[in-house]
Amino acid sequence: MAADGGEGSGTTMIRAMAVTVSNRAAAGVYADKSGPVLVELLEELGCQVHGPVVVPDGEPVAEVLRRAVADGYDVVVTTGGTGLTPTDQTPEMTRRVIEREVPGIADAIRLANREAVPTAILSRGVAGVAGRTLIVNLPGSTGGVRDGMAVLGPVLEHAVDQIGGGDHPRPAD
Repeated sequence: MAADGGEGSGTTMIRAMAVTVSNRAAAGVYADKSGPVLVELLEELGCQVHGPVVVPDGEPVAEVLRRAVADGYDVVVTTGGTGLTPTDQTPEMTRRVIEREVPGIADAIRLANREAVPTAILSRGVAGVAGRTLIVNLPGSTGGVRDGMAVLGPVLEHAVDQIGGGDHPRPAD
């Protein structure tokens, strides 16, 4: 995957960070299960992955996202903190960091598996761009990560290319 050389050039691997947002996993109450799945799926797409970085919800999410943007990651995918509980603040923290939303990604993720998992539409996850970094929030379950990556995977390389200033591919005449 190309992060700066155009689609399919294979010159630079997409640099990705996987972030698990969980108060309990960050406190050591239980092991992070969704983060390792996220890492595996990003690696299957050919990404060079850092993480999973496990943080509690709230301001630590905004801090890790700002740091990832400053460090030049092409994409940061979070898992967790997108629900309706009072402690779920990942979308709000993400909005503090992004400059432009990409609502189609978040909408598609919510709708991807709604027939099998009707509660998927309750996810408040967002997607957007900060600097040259794509940030995408996924639900905190392993199934939510798999469903979300099934949506993100096919468009990730093109999104990263576009954020870097790439042109839209045109069909041959």
